[in-house]
Amino acid sequence: MPADGHVFVITGPSGVGKGTLIAALLQRMPKLKLAVSATTRAPRAGERDGVEYHFLSPGEFQARVEAGEFAEHVDYAGCSYGTLRSELEGKAAAGGAAVLEIEVQGARELRGALPRATQIFIAPPSFDELRARLQRRGTDDPEKIERRLRVAEGEIAAQSEFAHVVVNDSFDRALEQLDEIVGAALAADATVKT
Repeated sequence: MPADGHVFVITGPSGVGKGTLIAALLQRMPKLKLAVSATTRAPRAGERDGVEYHFLSPGEFQARVEAGEFAEHVDYAGCSYGTLRSELEGKAAAGGAAVLEIEVQGARELRGALPRATQIFIAPPSFDELRARLQRRGTDDPEKIERRLRVAEGEIAAQSEFAHVVVNDSFDRALEQLDEIVGAALAADATVKT
């Protein structure tokens, strides 16, 4: 695990806007580096291997699990997702702070492995709005949307486990809150190191 640098674990239900918020945060804070997760799900239109995700076959994913290459891995809505140790180590070696966009189960797994990581939960303004966002996204069929919503119910209930909760009811407001949380953690790290 990273010996230097900070890790930010950003989680929340599918469709809540984690990816969009993280992309904007990375623009604001170039020191942050996204640790690209691995998945067995098929790429969506415009997604590139090694950029949005490391797209792996189920067999390759399982082989890497067995080889101990993942810091965390979970099954979510019928697909496997995980964070490769090499992604975290690479970000730390480059002197940056790593940002992980992962599922709630994965965030729980990382608490023991990375107790100093800052864990942030992105919440929807309401369950109905989350449903509407998933439908508007247009990337999943109705059955997959319902599966994601069933998982989301448990994830939303888990937000009290996180020290930081950002409600994405307004993109600009949510981004400001995320920026403040990350900035404060980085400033605290700099104080501790000096």
